[in-house]
Amino acid sequence: MEYKLDRTDRKILKLLQTDGRMGNAEIARRVNASPATCHRRTQRLFEDGFIERVTARIAPHKVERGSLVLVGVVLDRSTPESFAAFEQAIAGLPFVLDCHLVAGDFDYFLKIRIRDIADFSRLHGEQLIAVPGVRQTRTFFVMKEVVDGAPLDF
Repeated sequence: MEYKLDRTDRKILKLLQTDGRMGNAEIARRVNASPATCHRRTQRLFEDGFIERVTARIAPHKVERGSLVLVGVVLDRSTPESFAAFEQAIAGLPFVLDCHLVAGDFDYFLKIRIRDIADFSRLHGEQLIAVPGVRQTRTFFVMKEVVDGAPLDF
């Protein structure tokens, strides 16, 4: 039987989504529960897979990755084997932040953080177009990040 979220669970998730470093005592205070109850609930949310992980969000410009690029990829074949080969190869490229299989004009969209256009040109020419099955790419340089990493609304 799958666990159903109640109002307190939802509050805990929203608080952690906003600040993953928030301590148990502060969460308990904000959801009006005892620290022990809050800890049990948070542990269950982890165990049941509602919380996948807690990470730090790094300021891209502080680590010389201030430019964002979205890349649409078209594969040369639409077969399960070509998709699997592409996905395995792309998962091994550390500069790819996100990779999504999509419907429409492209097979995949990639999100890549780079130093600058020259950095992207090098990555594109040496690694990205060498990924198995890539027939075409179309690059979109992000001019302004309006919403990025917004919390889930549930």
